[in-house]
Amino acid sequence: MWYAVRGQDLSRIGHYIVTANYFWLGITMVLSVLGYFSRAYRWQMQLTASRHKVPYWNVYHAMMVGYLANIVLPRMGEVIRCSVLRRTSGVPVEVSLGTVITERVIDVLVLLLLLGSVMLLEFNKFWAFLQSLFADKYDSLAANRTTLLALAGIAVLLLVVFGYLLFRNLEKLRQYTLFTKVVGFVKGLLAGVFSVRKLENKGLFLLHTAFTWLVYYLMDYLTFRCFPETYGLDAKAGLAVLTFGAFGMAAPVQGGIGVFHVMVQSTLLVYGISKEAGIAYALVVHGAQTILVVFMGGISFIASAIKSGKMAKSLASVPAVSLP
Repeated sequence: MWYAVRGQDLSRIGHYIVTANYFWLGITMVLSVLGYFSRAYRWQMQLTASRHKVPYWNVYHAMMVGYLANIVLPRMGEVIRCSVLRRTSGVPVEVSLGTVITERVIDVLVLLLLLGSVMLLEFNKFWAFLQSLFADKYDSLAANRTTLLALAGIAVLLLVVFGYLLFRNLEKLRQYTLFTKVVGFVKGLLAGVFSVRKLENKGLFLLHTAFTWLVYYLMDYLTFRCFPETYGLDAKAGLAVLTFGAFGMAAPVQGGIGVFHVMVQSTLLVYGISKEAGIAYALVVHGAQTILVVFMGGISFIASAIKSGKMAKSLASVPAVSLP
């Protein structure tokens, strides 16, 4: 986070934050709540398609606990929400994790579509920006091209050898319980991944996907209205901030902290917004969402803990059946 604000006038950043019009931010937070509800319903559709009928609120609470965990443990929220769902609803972790993988793949495809749209609509502005952003990295990769190719070749060779040994010793491996468990886990994972093909209403699934991303877009675009410096930015600027900000949120750091701010600030620089105003905007957007996730995720954590305890008690109260 320090990297995002170093060398800047902190008093100006503070002034922008204090004098912002938070009416628009309030609207974005209401939209965010609706977006979380929609995303949870979409996940419930995937779970139903994988033959696991789970109550909506169990799905929602597990998802929000996962988002809360991402603030502390980078990218671990996906695993944690699947673990919570297993405790509250009995869904195998491998199945729910498979649905989450599919969800992430769909989000990546949407993000690539958005990136293509931004480059198409704002090519002149962002081509130079992307060149400057990746220039140093490209030079570094070019200098180590031989090493990278050698490492890639070794990786492919090891993969081929591993596959050959696995195939040759398949019958022996089946005798081991651990191998059987791994195979079962992978099968469950694939069942979750491909559950999207068995959706009862694919149109509704796509509608919820579109609505979720529309909410993300409106969150960024409406927050422009909070600051005089960004008030006049158009819809295309909102699309650009959404796209590059999403790449920042995807970084393997706690809640995208720091990376998101730098990406948004750099994007706004392309539109003539000062570094201080850009970082203030990023702090407000990210801060509001973090507060919302902590609040909603905290409630969901308590609700899931209560539900998990009740489920454990109900299972313990089931009388054991003695076999003759």
